[in-house]
Amino acid sequence: MASLLHLHLHLRHPHPLSNLSSSFPSLLFHQYPVKPSHTASIALKPLHFRPTTTPFAVTDSDSPKFLDPNPQTPHALLLELADSFDLPSDYFAQLPRDLRLDLNDAAFDLSNGPVIDECGKELGETLLNLSRAWELADTSSSCTLVSKLPSFVGSLTDDAKTAFGKRLVSAGRRFQSMGQYGQGELQKIAKAMTTTGKLLCASSVSAETNGPPKEETRMLKFGELQVALTSDKAYTGAAIGFVFGILSWQLSQGIQSIPESSLQYANDNALLLAKSLRGALLAICYSSTVLSAFTIVGLVLLARELKSQEK
Repeated sequence: MASLLHLHLHLRHPHPLSNLSSSFPSLLFHQYPVKPSHTASIALKPLHFRPTTTPFAVTDSDSPKFLDPNPQTPHALLLELADSFDLPSDYFAQLPRDLRLDLNDAAFDLSNGPVIDECGKELGETLLNLSRAWELADTSSSCTLVSKLPSFVGSLTDDAKTAFGKRLVSAGRRFQSMGQYGQGELQKIAKAMTTTGKLLCASSVSAETNGPPKEETRMLKFGELQVALTSDKAYTGAAIGFVFGILSWQLSQGIQSIPESSLQYANDNALLLAKSLRGALLAICYSSTVLSAFTIVGLVLLARELKSQEK
């Protein structure tokens, strides 16, 4: 009977109060599981980040290497130009007459002026030979000579690159003016020459900009004659002009001192001719004197300006 009573009480109160209080947290945990905190979720849950190279790529986007992973170089463009001249051996010879004239103009633009002095001996001679090949419509020689151009670009100075680039741009415009012919070979040549020439000019200009500033020298050009203007040369020119002006003035005074009454000729027509010649000589001498005076003033002012710039 006592055991039955104890069993009944045990069923009605299965856990004492102390046991209930000690097991209460575990019961709550099993019934109401606590959600892990934010930091715990980061530690337990694997995170998938984007590659960290993206922000660095944005930061370095100003560099030309990022914008153009394969930047164009003059050597590479000259190789493309050589490839554009890979034509049939009689291609230039079969061009119509008007296109042959444009080809001759391109040859003139490529080798006009002191090409050896501007571009160097080796490159200048190659350009001269290339222009002759164009004038003779020799396609094979043209291809051979153009294929040599990439080997010269590494040894060119900045001034030579600029001169070479300008010649390529000028000749490329001549090819561009030929229009569409055949499969567009002429336009391909024009594009390659123009692009290469502009890049050569730009590279030399950027090198001059990054380098130390150069002193500008004024040049006096008369055909192929080029003379650097300095203050000493300007004063020398003013002195020569002064002497020439004095001589012109003295000559005019000598002609004018001859009286017309002393002129004796066989007939009136000869007298009239002599008077007209006398007047023309006086006009020339007085004009030379006036021009000498203006030249002297101009050269003296130029010499002072150049002297102040030299200081």
